[in-house]
Amino acid sequence: MKTSVPFVWHGGARAAVSLTFDDTRPSQLEHGIPVLDEHGIRATFYASPANMKGRTAAWRRVARSGHEIGNHTLVHPCSGNFTWSRGPRALEAYTLAKMERELRSANAFLHRTTGVTPRSFAYPCGQTFVGMGGAYRSYVPLISRLFAAGRGFLFEIHNHPAYCELGHLAGINGDGYTLPQYMARLDAALADGGWVIFCGHDIRNDHGYQTTRTPVLDAFCRHLAKRHDVWTAPVAEVATWLKARRPGV
Repeated sequence: MKTSVPFVWHGGARAAVSLTFDDTRPSQLEHGIPVLDEHGIRATFYASPANMKGRTAAWRRVARSGHEIGNHTLVHPCSGNFTWSRGPRALEAYTLAKMERELRSANAFLHRTTGVTPRSFAYPCGQTFVGMGGAYRSYVPLISRLFAAGRGFLFEIHNHPAYCELGHLAGINGDGYTLPQYMARLDAALADGGWVIFCGHDIRNDHGYQTTRTPVLDAFCRHLAKRHDVWTAPVAEVATWLKARRPGV
């Protein structure tokens, strides 16, 4: 791909945007889905099975309405540096084989409960390793083998179409963002022909921890819905489209 020529996204757009939310939290159903649907914006929701208990019918409707349901593992393993992730779900205690079993089990659960098999994945805590010391391994190649895309977390920049690693895409933490902050990220992507992936968690009116504020999301979705030069779509859809234009990737 020639980087000197401005990249043209689907439909002639100058940039791509994906809105993603982790953990299938109740507030996403209560406050987020109505906002997204009002503006015709399809997002990606990375599922935590424990949070779906008693709400699987609702998430099945979300999937059928065109939103993407992605894999976020079964038990959200992160480094044991987090006190709540110590013991058997510490990534340091994982192997690649254990991670693959968990990913396949999560896919099977989501297929049973929502009717779809996930096509993209989000790294819990944004961490991409298993094991420690001599057994330390990246599981990015595993994600690349099982999914069309893997979304990272806490990056500082958008994805450039010629350079982004589809198995470890740059995800920007949008929780707590104001509308001007969203717009600044969008403008940077437009200037570079990039793909910006926003990551969120709870969706509510307050300023709580890991919270995307509903009025801000509403304003940004309203803006995106009016833009003809921005392609807004779920992660797997954009990644699949991009991969078809990057032979050998």
